[in-house]
Amino acid sequence: MRARPISTASLVDEIAERITPIRESSWARVAIDGAPAARPGELADALVDPLRVRGREVLRVSAGGFLRPASLRLEYGRDDPDLYYTDWLDVGGLTREVLAPLEPGGTGRVLPALWDSAVDRAVRADYRTLPAGGVVVLSGAILLGRGLPFDYVVHLWMSPAALERRTEPEQRWTLPAFARYAAEAAPTRVADMVVRVDDPKHPALVEDL
Repeated sequence: MRARPISTASLVDEIAERITPIRESSWARVAIDGAPAARPGELADALVDPLRVRGREVLRVSAGGFLRPASLRLEYGRDDPDLYYTDWLDVGGLTREVLAPLEPGGTGRVLPALWDSAVDRAVRADYRTLPAGGVVVLSGAILLGRGLPFDYVVHLWMSPAALERRTEPEQRWTLPAFARYAAEAAPTRVADMVVRVDDPKHPALVEDL
């Protein structure tokens, strides 16, 4: 793997430059994919203002707002890595409420969150109508290999050792799920951009796998 060190600010600018021309006359659906230890939400947040400066309205969405109810997510316990991999994300709800309305000819009407996993009930969120030219920036983990219709994907990659080192102790039960994700979904080969973030404060843009 050949990777070019890059500052976080320069990385954000480079991603924004690549996203800006995508489907300018309709909507663009962008995913920032990575394990929680890779901090995909922080990078997604950092993209909002640079994209707006470039003339694209932005709606931030977190995959955490589209988890399935606890009765389904935790059917076999709170630390089942296979369920975490296959059943935590409400793929149908995310597609229906966020991604499908932004297809060409869609309504542009998006629900930013569907389920509050902290209290395990539906979110009372209002629908937002994203104007033509708008961009949804979605952050989350294990987003690829599910048939989700994204227009651009940034995958934040960590070596297995770094992922284990930086994952919070109470979340280490998820590590087998990320190993399975790497093997089955091959996100480093599917994503449009891969960024190595063994230390999220010192990213490196992967140029050759």
